[in-house]
Amino acid sequence: MSTVLISVFCPDRTGLVAAITGRLFEIGANLGDTSFAMLGAGAEFTSLCHLPDDMAAPECEADLAALPELATARVSVRPFELDDAHGPLGRITHRVVVSGGDRPGLIARMSEVFGQFQANIVRMDAQRLAEQNLYVTRFAVAIPERAAACLATVANTAGELGLACTVEEA
Repeated sequence: MSTVLISVFCPDRTGLVAAITGRLFEIGANLGDTSFAMLGAGAEFTSLCHLPDDMAAPECEADLAALPELATARVSVRPFELDDAHGPLGRITHRVVVSGGDRPGLIARMSEVFGQFQANIVRMDAQRLAEQNLYVTRFAVAIPERAAACLATVANTAGELGLACTVEEA
């Protein structure tokens, strides 16, 4: 089996994840780390995937691009040449949610705090909830040491920005 990185970007519509993952299942692919997100009116699907020995990346790309649901999509399937197993900094230790009004530099400031403590951001998601006038940023992080100090600094930084901060141990 070869490991590939699959990236799909297109206008959002219902049934995208089902169409993509269903076709990958049909061709015998095995999904690894996978994410899907709406980005404005668009949608992004990304997956590390193990292809069967008899399928090459270009063939998989053409197969996905032929799906009716992906008629206007940008589809890319390319070899993944890094290790697909998470190292120690891929083990999520905490989930942090920062919410409130949108602030310029919010994600940069929060990311800098994690960096000061050698914490690794494993996943991050940010959404503007216009109907509630709310901006919510979620971080899944690996904090290898001094977690209490890191999380206190994160909460203080959020407070300085006038934002709420909640933390959950993973």
